[in-house]
Amino acid sequence: MTTPVVTLRDITAETVRAICELEPHEAQSGFVAPNAVSIAQAHFNPVAVFRAIYADEEPVGFIMWRPEDDGVSCFLWRFMVDGRHQGKGYGREAIALWLEGLRQQGYKLATLSYVPADGGPHAFYLAQGFRDTGETRANGEQLMELAL
Repeated sequence: MTTPVVTLRDITAETVRAICELEPHEAQSGFVAPNAVSIAQAHFNPVAVFRAIYADEEPVGFIMWRPEDDGVSCFLWRFMVDGRHQGKGYGREAIALWLEGLRQQGYKLATLSYVPADGGPHAFYLAQGFRDTGETRANGEQLMELAL
């Protein structure tokens, strides 16, 4: 059995419903907004970029980011892998593709925030090479970064 190829793809009128139906495990629902909300927000933020995560031809997740005003960093605004597809390496591959794309575009820093709680994504992001900055946002989310 071959390992599925992970890709980041544009979301189209034909695929948007399938992407909106993807959900994390129920216990993770407090860590990320529903994909439909993220897509709606992106349409009102002119710098937001969003993609579906596919494993071969199957949609398995969603990623959204925005360049920062400094011109050298990008912020990972949303990231999720459907609960049925977690633990297969798709998230790790998607983050690697995203980071490589940022490097190719000349960005020097990737940043993100996460909700600090049991079952949250902190350990996952550490495993991808991000480090804690020690900063906490007003909403309680903690910041991480990765030099590109």
